[in-house]
Formats: sequence, structure tokens, C-alpha cells
Amino acid sequence: MRLFVALVPPPEILDELEEALAPYRDDWADLRWVRRELIHVTLSFLGDVDDAMMERLLPRLERAVARHDRLALSLAGAGAFPSSGAHARVLWVGLFGDRRGLARLAASATAAGRRAGTPPDKHRTFRPHVTLARCRNPVDVRPLLEPLQSFAGSTWIAESVHLMRSHLPTKVNTQPEYESIKTWTLG
Repeated sequence: MRLFVALVPPPEILDELEEALAPYRDDWADLRWVRRELIHVTLSFLGDVDDAMMERLLPRLERAVARHDRLALSLAGAGAFPSSGAHARVLWVGLFGDRRGLARLAASATAAGRRAGTPPDKHRTFRPHVTLARCRNPVDVRPLLEPLQSFAGSTWIAESVHLMRSHLPTKVNTQPEYESIKTWTLG
């Protein structure tokens, strides 16, 4: 199973985000906009996990999550990967609020995965964001970044952490499907 650990913003926060993006979606046909039900904050990407590793992973993640308090967060600003936006492949919205607590939670989830035997991903560092859109060929999204950088959503309380399973698409230009297979409540 291909797994990752994530936070999922509540529906009212997703409503705000949808409203902010609505004026731009049709004008950016080169971007594959992430469907609402797929929006999340990745805390740790675990990769492919077999049944034996899953048995070791679940109690470690449960203990890791239990050590952390709920987080006050908000979605705000915008950016791209690569960061200049001139040749972007990913458009994202940032996270504000308890970023230190968020980083500690992400580090704990990653450490739980490593202790369970998931391979370390040397190329990923935690950058708190929510992916809004992707594209196969680089696109200059700088004209889109300017209006989106002023976006500031309401504060929400992250109360739980999800272990998500990713079902990769079987058809070109389709998006993966995510399934929450376990949820733990933050302290």
C-alpha cells in the first residue's frame, strides 16, 4: 500500500478556498486542479508499506500523534514549485498559525515511519502547504500567484491526523484517489 500521513482541512475552510479559486480555474486550462476531496496537508510520505510494516507502523503513529496538541492553522498566500513560478509544475497555498507545532507533528510522523521500517526520503523536506494544481509541462503561473498571494482564510483547529492510502490513477490525466484508513485525535 502507498501511504502518507496528513491533515484534512474542514469543509468550511475548503469552501473558502473554492471561492477564492473559482475566478481563476477556467482561465488556466494547463493546470490540473486538485479536486476538493483530495485536498490535504501532507505531514509525511511513507511510500509503499507491506502488511508486516503496517503492524509496526500503526502503534508508532498512534503514540506520535498522541504527543501533540491540536493546532490552530489557516490557509493563506500562494506559491509554486519550483519557487520562481516561471516554470511551475505545482501551485500551492501556504499554511499559517502554529507552524512550529505543525513541523514537530510532521517530524514525529516521519520518525514513526522510519522506526517502522519505511525508507527515508532524502529529497523531501517538510514545507507546509496544500497543493492546488499540478501540470505535466512547466507553466508560468506568476500572473496567477499575484492575486492568490493575498488570500487569507479563516483559522481552523486541526483535531485529527489521518493515515491515507493513495490509489494511483490508471488513466492518463486523472488524479489519484485517497482513502483514510486510520484516524487519530490530537491531544
